[in-house]
Amino acid sequence: MSDDVQPGFVRVRLDLSYDGKDFSGWAKQARGQRTVQGDIEDALKTVTRSKETYELTVAGRTDAGVHARGQVAHVDLPVELWAEHQDKLLRRLAGRLSHDVRVWRLTEAPSGFNARFSAIWRRYAYRVTDNPGGVDPLLRGHVLWHDWTLDMDAMNAAAERLVGEHDFAAYCKKREGATTIRTLQELRWERRPGGILEATVKADAFCHNMVRSLVGALLFVGDGHRPVDWPGKVLAAGVRDSAVHVVRPHGLTLEEVGYPADELLAARNLEARNKRTLPGAGCC
Repeated sequence: MSDDVQPGFVRVRLDLSYDGKDFSGWAKQARGQRTVQGDIEDALKTVTRSKETYELTVAGRTDAGVHARGQVAHVDLPVELWAEHQDKLLRRLAGRLSHDVRVWRLTEAPSGFNARFSAIWRRYAYRVTDNPGGVDPLLRGHVLWHDWTLDMDAMNAAAERLVGEHDFAAYCKKREGATTIRTLQELRWERRPGGILEATVKADAFCHNMVRSLVGALLFVGDGHRPVDWPGKVLAAGVRDSAVHVVRPHGLTLEEVGYPADELLAARNLEARNKRTLPGAGCC
């Protein structure tokens, strides 16, 4: 698959954020539910007075209710349209979009850039509180309340056994034809001011429900319901475990997406499209 931009078009990178509460995820849906992609594409069409919709490609398709602070997307626009509107496009989008989604930056992308396939890592944060009084009302849309005291050291000890390249089939919702092999680069918990425990989860890519499943398993360790070695045993088993709880989406935020240097974009695009196998794995 080529990442060459069609003649007469320019690829534009969008840096954006949104509160996922009232969205049915990122991707447009056939039944017309409100989505982030749909809102931005409609706004772009309106403010540029275009007859057609220009489709966005995103770094990470977030699920319903999941937030983003550092999401990245791209869109290919006609050169004439970009030249005419680029100076005022950001402000016009701000005036058209609902207040729960913002585009912060619009830039002409370097050659070979693809918001999805050029990315070398995505970093999420999941926020939880074990405060016996519950969640601060001003943070209730972004923090999960866990009604058990959590042992952060135990959760971090369990998390260490999950870092690295593995088949995360036990923590993913399987999709036909898609691999569940991922490289989990970082998984750790910190207790922030106000009693909030924040998980940093960073990987080259994520499969469906992976972050929320990992967090659910680690919370069971933290509250003493499971031993420290349990999440690692679930991973090694390689099949979905009904005991792994997929935590609610509102505690999850896509914080940042990382890209290589411009001269490495094309190579990264090809690498990301290759279906991975673990060392020693058979082909069939």
